[in-house]
This record gives sequence, C-alpha cells and structure tokens, in this order.
Amino acid sequence: GLSAPLGLLLWVLLSLALGQQYTSLGSQPLLCGSIPGLVPKQLRFCRNYIEIMPSVAEGVKLGIQECQHQFRGRRWNCTTIDDSLAIFGPVLDKATRESAFVHAIASAGVAFAVTRSCAEGTSTICGCDSHHKGPPGEGWKWGGCSEDADFGVLVSREFADARENRPDARSAMNKHNNEAGRTTILDHMHLKCKCHGLSGSCEVKTCWWAQPDFRAIGDFLKDKYDSASEMVVEKHRESRGWVETLRAKYSLFKPPTERDLVYYENSPNFCEPNPETGSFGTRDRTCNVTSHGIDGCDLLCCGRGHNTRTEKRKEKCHCIFHWCCYVSCQECIRIYDVHTCK
Repeated sequence: GLSAPLGLLLWVLLSLALGQQYTSLGSQPLLCGSIPGLVPKQLRFCRNYIEIMPSVAEGVKLGIQECQHQFRGRRWNCTTIDDSLAIFGPVLDKATRESAFVHAIASAGVAFAVTRSCAEGTSTICGCDSHHKGPPGEGWKWGGCSEDADFGVLVSREFADARENRPDARSAMNKHNNEAGRTTILDHMHLKCKCHGLSGSCEVKTCWWAQPDFRAIGDFLKDKYDSASEMVVEKHRESRGWVETLRAKYSLFKPPTERDLVYYENSPNFCEPNPETGSFGTRDRTCNVTSHGIDGCDLLCCGRGHNTRTEKRKEKCHCIFHWCCYVSCQECIRIYDVHTCK
C-alpha cells in the first residue's frame, strides 16, 4: 500500500507548485480536494487552515532536508524519488527505525515551520505566544515575540496524525514517533535575549521564548534513531474488535518514553539495490577513506572496495584584509582525491 505519511509528504511536491499562489487569502487557487492522498480529516484541515498550508509544506521539506543531512554518511541516506507519490519509495512501508525517524523529523518540521511563520506574522489565525510568560527574571523583562510552539505542535498533530486512526500496530508506531518529534520541539524551547542601552550596554534586557536551530532537533532525533527501542506487536480483543498495541521486546532494557523512537521490523542492509525494500545500494557513493565509522570506505561500501579519482577544484586563497574594509583573494586550483564505492 501507499506509505503511511503519504498525504503529509505530498505537500513537498505541491509546495513548489503552489507556494507562490496563495499570498492573498481572497483568491484561493489551492483546491484542497484536488490533492491526492488526503484522508477526509486532512481535507477538512486543509480547508480550515488554508492560510498555513504553505508552512506545513515548508515544514515537511525542512524535515526531509534535515534527514538527508543526518544520514549523509550512512548506507541509507534518506534518498527521495522525484517522480513518485511515495517520495521515499517502499522504504517507509516497513516498520523500521528509518520509518520511525522520517515520521519524527517530518512531524517536528511541520510544528517548527508553522510556529516560526506564525511568529513572523504571516497568518491571521496565529501569532506570538502570550501565555507562557511567567514573571520576568533578575535584570530582564519580557519583550519581542515569543514563538507559540504549542500552536505549531497542535497543527502538526492534527495534520500528521489524521491518517493514523487504525487500531493496528503501524498506526500506533507512527503516532508515537510523530509525537516524539513534536515533543523534541517543546523540550528545546529556550529564552533568547537582547540588550538595550547606550552603546550596547545591557541596562535593559528583553527576552522571549524561541525555538532552537532545526539542526539541534535533527541531532537530537538522530541520537534517538541510534538508540530506538525495538517493540513486539500484541493483539487484544476490545469492544470495537481486535486492537494491536506495542510492547518493548526486551524487558531488561528500560521501556521507551514518549521521547524515544520505536520500531518493530528490522531494516534491510541497504548495501545492494533492491526495488522491493527500496534500497538504492551504496555503489558510486562518496566515502571517507580515513574514517573507521559507517561513513568510511570499508563499511559504507559493504566490503566491495572503492575507486579513487582526482578532482580539481577552484578555491579562494592567499586572502588579504585591506584597511578599511575589504578582503581580496587569489584563486588557486587544488587537487583532491575522491573515493567512491565499487
């Protein structure tokens, strides 16, 4: 079947096509009904929140870019397929830790982008956070625009979880990992402050709540991917019929919290191309000849060995700072060795 977050991920493909068009709400050229893959609840959401749909799309894109950054040196590098509706291919069909990460980072991305765009004043239905204030601290007062992450999380939950309403294990897993991604945003909110006073003295300091760089979210969730909890599926009979739930496979380890990622199927090895699993293999991938880690030529190339070629690159060099104030550089050609998997 179609991979579970399909309706969500379609926004990436649509955002570029539609992103420019709904700057004014009066002309609503975005017809929610024409978007393939949306379940009825997402359709209603799209119509009610048409103003913030561009930032929902932006958030998914942000999540995918972060996924590709975090996995750039791994056998699975978060490859997307341009000409397919299921943009990760069959990889997300299985309940693996890769699926867990994609769900978490995409849900976090939506919450992050919606929160940011509300704080920037791009929408009439949301804005700054006025209720998480509390009394100011020693030597500072509240000011600026506190980002309303609760609203961003709410939007992400409404949209991303809309299709996870089946009583099966996969829906339970997706919902858990979506929520883990969003919780990461809330956990990383911090105070940002600005000094005011003569020539930068800090007579008065104003502070507001801000989200971190999204990279911090990616780093945190990548650690959660590495320590994800393997689960087993249990079936229960309830009044509405059979319901599947997840239980930690190893009782010796501490059970996963709401901040941990969970999965219940093993990943393919991603060494060789396999259209069924969605593995692209690692042939022709650039590897790091000096590393003993997974990005090193031994592990990334799965023991097949690597080729080496030289590459000339133009670079700025011999730069001089001139008073005042500019820098002049020469252009040098440097030769690099590039190693790729056989």
